[in-house]
Formats: sequence, structure tokens, C-alpha cells
Amino acid sequence: MTREQTLLSIYHTLFDSLGPSRWWPGETPFEVCLGAILTQNTNWSNVEKALNRLKARDLLDPRLIVKLDVDELGAIIRPAGYFRVKAGRILNFLDYLGDRAGWDFEVLKKQPLEDLRSELLEIKGIGPETADSMLLYAFEKPSFVVDAYTGRICSRHCLTPEDISYEELRCFFMDVLPPDIPLMNEYHALLVRVGKNWCLKKEGRCKTCPLQPFLP
Repeated sequence: MTREQTLLSIYHTLFDSLGPSRWWPGETPFEVCLGAILTQNTNWSNVEKALNRLKARDLLDPRLIVKLDVDELGAIIRPAGYFRVKAGRILNFLDYLGDRAGWDFEVLKKQPLEDLRSELLEIKGIGPETADSMLLYAFEKPSFVVDAYTGRICSRHCLTPEDISYEELRCFFMDVLPPDIPLMNEYHALLVRVGKNWCLKKEGRCKTCPLQPFLP
């Protein structure tokens, strides 16, 4: 099979086996972007706690959060861990959002994918995975998100080298998949589910994994 056929076959196998993931959680593009920053180096349950604390204070509005200083915001998002660092990163993103788009996500959605990606990557504290999560889930751009789960799964199935870089792994998917936003959205979520439940860091549960037929 070609790489495209292999990757699409993996996708359809996972979707048929696991069903839709309904990911990424978030009622607005802004909430999705907050979640993308807050989820750095923590699990989603901690992110939800931080977001709920913002919601309880009616602060899910960039024009309100930007009025807080790092310590005030950090205290609210404390459950997400590294709270002062993440507060700074959120405020850096808000500076960009206000200056570049006047708080209007629709302005940024009109930008070409690679131009917007380059701008996001220039924001201090926004790395490739966070930027691609924002692009795909908040700005509705066909930018494939990869992570440690993706790398582990691809490596164990002999699709990519174990030491592949983020950009190389992203290109492995981007180069052959159609620019289909729902497909990329669901594909990433399905790989995360496999990584969490079967393709564990220390040892894979290969016998029961939906991707068992794809093992070399």
C-alpha cells in the first residue's frame, strides 16, 4: 500500500473500532486556545478544573483576562500546573490576539494556514503542538497535530523512526492526507485514545489494540 492508503486504512480501522471522539472540548475558539495552552505538560482533567475556575468567575473573555496580571491569572488556573508560566503564555497569546485581530477570531481565520502558523509560533510559549492544536480545533485549519502518542504508535508500527522530529512527523501525515479538517480532527483524537489505552509508554497492549493487524 502507498503511505496515503496505509494512513487512511489506519484511520478507518480506528474509527470503525472506537467510534467518534468528539474532541476537542470547548464551547468557543477562545476556550479551545486556552485549553491548548493549559494542557501543556498536564492531563485534561486538570485543564478542565482550571477552565471551570475561569468560567465560575465569568472570565472566558480575552478582554477580561488580559486585565489580570500574571499572579492573578496564575492563581485562578493553578490546577493546570506550572500556573505562573502558563499564565504568562496565555497573556502573550492575548497580546497577539488583541494587537493582530482586535480580539476577533474571524480575522485570523481568514489568514492562510502557513502564515497564521508562523505567527502563532512567534508567540513566546507557543510551540508547534500548541499552535497546531489551535489551528485545527479553534481556527479550523487543516493542520495535523502530532504528539508523543503519535510518535510512539508510528515508531512501533515501523512507519517512522523513533527519533523523528515534530515537524518531520507532522509532514509524514500532512504530505499525503487530504486537507480534510474533520478527518484530521478525528484522526488525532483516535491516536491519542490508542496511546492512552493500548500503546503505553513502557509496554504496548498489542493483543487487544485495534491497530494489532497493522503490526509488522
